[in-house]
Amino acid sequence: MGINTFEPPRSSAWMELSKVQQDIPRDHNGIFSAGTLTARFPEPAAIPPDALWVLVKDTGVYVTPGTLSTIFVSGPPENHGFTGSSIQYLGHYGEIPCYAAGVAEPAGTPEGREFAGVRTLFGKIPDDELAIASLAVRLVTFDRNTRFCGRCGAETRQLLTERAKLCDDCKLITYPRISPAIIVLVQNGDRILLARSPRFPPGQYSVVAGFVESGENLGHAVRREVREETGIEITNIRYFGSEPWPFPDSLMIGFTADYAGGEIRIDNNEIVSADWFDRDHLPLLPSKMSISRALIDQWISQRPRHP
Repeated sequence: MGINTFEPPRSSAWMELSKVQQDIPRDHNGIFSAGTLTARFPEPAAIPPDALWVLVKDTGVYVTPGTLSTIFVSGPPENHGFTGSSIQYLGHYGEIPCYAAGVAEPAGTPEGREFAGVRTLFGKIPDDELAIASLAVRLVTFDRNTRFCGRCGAETRQLLTERAKLCDDCKLITYPRISPAIIVLVQNGDRILLARSPRFPPGQYSVVAGFVESGENLGHAVRREVREETGIEITNIRYFGSEPWPFPDSLMIGFTADYAGGEIRIDNNEIVSADWFDRDHLPLLPSKMSISRALIDQWISQRPRHP
């Protein structure tokens, strides 16, 4: 592939997103970022005998019970009482190749294994394994959802040269779906805007978030979501960090912004309540595994309390 030297014109929204504010970190490391895996293509033509496996069922994985739980097993699923399908190469964990396999519910849970949803494993296994578990679920789901071509209906096959499926009939290549979404912490002096979705647990609030629509850049999406859900205008949008969010296939792109005007008017659809909160009167907040909580914690730590 050649180097693309074309540089598009810089819109005002792009220029605003490019502003650097010194108190905003550029090294947010999302819990679900599988940075300890290295994908090496072409992937092995045959699965090496020393490979590690992750056993996936629906939106969870099988783990060892106890305080030192792990998602990994040595050897293929059949060695552990499971029937495996949807075999997916995940990458190399150091020098060890890793694979995921979709497994059916066994007649009885094999000894030394218990099933857990990915969300419930936060804090119970190392963060790098949590990220790998989420990747395993996403790739097995991708394989199952793309068995047949979305254009002509023919059966697809896995490529070894990249993470993709190929239809040999019409040559369509299908990649794992990634759905970009923005999430933004809006500051107004020493307060932040928090909103409550009807899907949240009782009393919980979070920052505004929403999916990027076709034809939008990220700045447009940030402004639109805040305006649609809360009625206010914002300015000085600044990049915070990003996070793969595997529920089921989002990529959350985080920002901070400043209040520019307007009164809170909730949409009573996506949002049922919204208000400004200071540090001494925060509501129930999201789990620490989320980028929403990372945004809030960063704000708490960097802005001094008033005496």
